[in-house]
Amino acid sequence: MAITHNINVEKRNDEGKGASRRLRRAGYVPAIVYGGELKPVSIQIQHKDVWHASQNEWFYSSILDLNLGGDVQKVLLRDLQRHPFKQLVMHLDFQRINENEAIRLRVPLHFLNQEVSPAGKTSGVIIMRELTEVEVACLPKDLPEFIAIDLSELKLGDILHLSDIKLPAGVEIPALRLGKEYDSAVVVVREVREEVEPVAAEGDAAAAAAPAAAAAPAAAKKDDKK
Repeated sequence: MAITHNINVEKRNDEGKGASRRLRRAGYVPAIVYGGELKPVSIQIQHKDVWHASQNEWFYSSILDLNLGGDVQKVLLRDLQRHPFKQLVMHLDFQRINENEAIRLRVPLHFLNQEVSPAGKTSGVIIMRELTEVEVACLPKDLPEFIAIDLSELKLGDILHLSDIKLPAGVEIPALRLGKEYDSAVVVVREVREEVEPVAAEGDAAAAAAPAAAAAPAAAKKDDKK
């Protein structure tokens, strides 16, 4: 079952770059809500609230309740613009959802019990996480905040693919409908092999140096005769 998060917003009347700059100076972030049967609405959110929410994984992969004075609209975050070097959120885009229509969204993967797995307990083994998130499709009520992958049985040589993930009820991975070539690897377990550069044996090095050493005096004698 999807978990929702409440965010208080205010309606924004002024638009344009100048108005947005004034909002940011006042500690707000300009944003827009669009989608569904309603017209797009310009809103503003206190930056401290946005910044706090943006530090959490759920902000990017959950249904959000935008609360405009008691009028709550369920949305998904579709775009977030940050300042190139300051810790500032510049603009947000939210899309309204229909609770009776399927949505597609990327959700994070959480890897559990890696340290207790046979692979995790074996030295000289590397466990590579090829993906950290995956796109899913489901009704809004079934949207998970994340998908957990149990690695407790992982061993050397194992490869876990998208098709190996145990999905919550009502959730699917659209890529798997496209064919086996889209069944991407999620976790790969390999042995670490150190590459050792070949070192010439002492006897071989001495033998190789001998002709050069013998040639040096001969070359010197020829020069003296000249």
